[in-house]
Amino acid sequence: MWLACLAGVVGLLAARSLVALAPVVAVLAVLANPNLRTEFPRYFRNGAAMCAAAMFGFLLISGLYTSEWATWRHDLFRYLPWIAVPLAFTLAVPLTARQRLAVGCLFVLGTAAIGAATLAKYLLDPAAANEAIHLGQNVQAVTRIFHITFGVMLALAFFWGLLLRRSKLAGPVLRGALLASAVVAALTLHVLAYRTGLLVFYTSLLGYAVWLLVRRRLLLGVGLLVLLGLGPWLAYHTLESVRQRVDSTVWDVGQFTNQQDINDYSLARRLAAVETARAVIGQHWLIGVGPADTRAAMMAQYDWKDYGLRQANRVEVHNQYLEALMGGGLLGFGLLLVLLLWPFTQPQARHNPYLCFFLLIQATAMLVDAVLSLQIGLNLFIFGYGFLAAATIKNE
Repeated sequence: MWLACLAGVVGLLAARSLVALAPVVAVLAVLANPNLRTEFPRYFRNGAAMCAAAMFGFLLISGLYTSEWATWRHDLFRYLPWIAVPLAFTLAVPLTARQRLAVGCLFVLGTAAIGAATLAKYLLDPAAANEAIHLGQNVQAVTRIFHITFGVMLALAFFWGLLLRRSKLAGPVLRGALLASAVVAALTLHVLAYRTGLLVFYTSLLGYAVWLLVRRRLLLGVGLLVLLGLGPWLAYHTLESVRQRVDSTVWDVGQFTNQQDINDYSLARRLAAVETARAVIGQHWLIGVGPADTRAAMMAQYDWKDYGLRQANRVEVHNQYLEALMGGGLLGFGLLLVLLLWPFTQPQARHNPYLCFFLLIQATAMLVDAVLSLQIGLNLFIFGYGFLAAATIKNE
């Protein structure tokens, strides 16, 4: 199981083929469990695993009313990790504390290393990079990770790095490396001005500040709130990339609200997609059009109102909650909320800061991107959910 986890992390960071192989290795680890027959019922008692399985189950049932059969069959294969990964974390021989630490450190150190290399790429020609940011583009990670997912990974690396360095199993050198990685991750987010990454970063800091205040740790909570106010202000006044990102964002929104030509503006096209998705949801609010049919439904709605967009610029909605409402109606939306919120009903999960930050970051990212629609986003979520939720709740 340890090898499957390492392969999964390396796959997320650099080698996409390993992401596909990791669930296979994980299932083999389940089959290698000598007590599998007696322990198998535990899978059905693991709430996190059942929440994940429900995502696959709903897609399977939607075959009764889908019209995009080719997409549905492809998505069935793509969604198999919803079953395989939590199953593996529930039934395979559990990882030791040192093995879990190694997996976490590999993710944090690896993400920070890619961040540092991407930052160096930016510094080779910052003027050209800032001009691209002004046009709404992003500096691509050196290993070609999708920029939204990479921003999420950097935010996770920051918080997990700070948490892992508190482990009793971490020596002085490792603690120093984890602290440096957290700093690099935060610096990369700001210098490269990854919009989604910064959103989840500051939202998570705000959530932590609120938690401190609720726990009556007033000095730390108020201090963090002050830093939350100063951080974005300092970034805007000291980093050209951040200024360009803010200016391009305001301009994009203005193009949409003023009903200008939005064909060349990414954020404006996303706002048009939100309005288009709302129209589809209004017509199919109970069980949706089917998860496999969302793109076809969006394109059909664009034919009624296209916002002046050319065919190639008609994008799908970048919001996981709207995507769930479109594909599954209130039922699909409810399943997504249960997936995100159910772990908090379990005391051990509520007291697991790794899981809390993971779910908060993912839930926030879902506001501005259909996280589960892209394979790398889906893999990141399922791996984290299995590693932190299914495995944690299993050991209660």
